[in-house]
Amino acid sequence: MRIGILAPPWIPVPPPSYGGTEAVVHTLAVGLAEAGHDVVLAASGDSTCPVPRVPGLPDSSELSMDSARQEILHVIRAYEAMEDVDIVHDHTLLGPLSYRRTPAVPRATTLHGPFDDDLTRIYRAMHRDTALVAISHHQASTARGVKIDAVIHHGIDVGNVRYSPSHNGGACFLGRMHPNKGLLQAVMVARQAGIPLRIGAKMREPFELDYFKDVIEPLLGPDVEYLGELDTAQKYRLLGESVALLNPIQWPEPFGMVMIEALAAGTPVVATHRGSAPEIISDGETGFLSDSLQGLAEALQGCQWLRRSDCRRAAEQHFSSQRMVREYVSFYSALLAGSPRAAQAAPAGRNLTMFQ
Repeated sequence: MRIGILAPPWIPVPPPSYGGTEAVVHTLAVGLAEAGHDVVLAASGDSTCPVPRVPGLPDSSELSMDSARQEILHVIRAYEAMEDVDIVHDHTLLGPLSYRRTPAVPRATTLHGPFDDDLTRIYRAMHRDTALVAISHHQASTARGVKIDAVIHHGIDVGNVRYSPSHNGGACFLGRMHPNKGLLQAVMVARQAGIPLRIGAKMREPFELDYFKDVIEPLLGPDVEYLGELDTAQKYRLLGESVALLNPIQWPEPFGMVMIEALAAGTPVVATHRGSAPEIISDGETGFLSDSLQGLAEALQGCQWLRRSDCRRAAEQHFSSQRMVREYVSFYSALLAGSPRAAQAAPAGRNLTMFQ
């Protein structure tokens, strides 16, 4: 199968640090190529993903974030280079709305964002001639008037994450400097539990800097340390050293890549019952779920008794890149057969769900 994949133009694939969509695109493209498929990737010119890429696209550093003109040019160049593919998997917002591909070439898009008012309207317009893939069952359940064709959980290359059978006793937080991510709550929980907390967080945008200065910085001390924005190696090392990942998210996050990365490192996750968290964490086995600060603090203290090998096994069985690739190949095959609903007759993995 020859598969054309479009990434957004703003961040290289794979991302040097923060960039969830780009990390997923990289893992999927590499996994498809390793499975024997012919992949062509449209990504920024400074991308290093080791698959054939559309030539002539500018580096991410040459672009102004959210420039409509630059995104339009990215989409046009990408589709012009993909006239001979069997299927297009477009991870941009603009492509499925604006570019009319050859009718015989099916197109899919993965919905990386929440079904807020704006994105719901965008996703509804996409579905006129594009198959839609949700990234969690919770996200799919919030699709108001939008037809979801499948649910496929993200996956990672578990083998690239070093398993750590022991920890140093401290907890960690990873994400971005935003109230929705629950960093304030993580600090409060760690202090209530009497467990040190180390923080790795993206902090580039003005509102992120303001949140840090006004809310988080005054709370820092010997038991709460901000490490800055971490690259992939630093992130995995922090996860492996920690007794638990504190992830008390305050919004219905469609998926949480950091949670499956933690499991791959052998690190339990302590989170709220929001978004995809109950689909990722097995309560009492690979972490704990609670919606109260007291409950989260008690859960954090209890993580030392969980088996880290169970966390790693959950990542290998349910959130591997191989599982994700198998489910996307099954979905692509169904689209090529003429209907995404036909995939119900094809072998499906644990998370692949077709919607009638």
